[in-house]
Amino acid sequence: MRGVGHSSGAVTIVNALPTGFGCAVAVSLPVRADLELRRTAESGTDRVQIDRAADSALVRETLHTGLSRFAQGEGFSGELRLTSHVPVGRGLKSSSAVSVAVLAAVADALGQDRSAVELARLASEVAQEIGLSATGAFDDCLASLQGGLVLTDNSSRTALRARPFDPGLEVILWIPRSVHGASTSYLDRFREHAAAGAGAVGAARAGDWPRAMNINTTLVERVMGYQYGELRESLLRAGAFMAGVSGMGPALAAFVTPDTAPGVQARMPDHQGEILRVRVRPDESGSQGGP
Repeated sequence: MRGVGHSSGAVTIVNALPTGFGCAVAVSLPVRADLELRRTAESGTDRVQIDRAADSALVRETLHTGLSRFAQGEGFSGELRLTSHVPVGRGLKSSSAVSVAVLAAVADALGQDRSAVELARLASEVAQEIGLSATGAFDDCLASLQGGLVLTDNSSRTALRARPFDPGLEVILWIPRSVHGASTSYLDRFREHAAAGAGAVGAARAGDWPRAMNINTTLVERVMGYQYGELRESLLRAGAFMAGVSGMGPALAAFVTPDTAPGVQARMPDHQGEILRVRVRPDESGSQGGP
């Protein structure tokens, strides 16, 4: 039995740590999970080999949870291979994207039709249980799996809004070399700024994505100590639709049109990190609407 799972990275509009509400937009940083399964006589066990480069506590627990939930009591051997183009630990949803891709591959290999919401909820559950994510990052998981823009209540793992985001937009990413730690280490510091976080959520509920991203980024910069204010203003003057920190950073994202992309990219400090130009990834859930 063979299964394939696809997902992608995503960019934060509203970080869920201050309030439990999060908003993210999927971008074209692809992740693919290839899984081959063989049933064994040892019920309730799985002996799937994970390729060494991708092996982690998150991948192991996600794979085990998917098999035990989707094929309860059955035993398997097999192989899992992962290919990810999402930079790790920079705020671009590498963990969420890998987790949902693995679960999608498990469902595909077993011939089961599982919804994006169900898979994203399960990935969130795993991330929270192993202490990787303070909120479960349901917004990141759902955006990574189905594309488009999502606004979610992570405490109840419900989607408040799931819709396309202008597929004509591109995103210029500046990705410094430093990495952030697990969100569980920062939860209390972010919750101290819940009032500001509520302002970002309110703007997102109203569909004012630039304002939501600006409020959220100011909050994240304050908590994490980033000094991006002047750079963000420069990117906006160069024509960016909106610009801000993704996740807990340090990655900075600027949403642009193809016409404004070269000027915005030229303002990025390329000597201090990597610059990537990607596209907004279309919503694949069948939702209707726009920014």
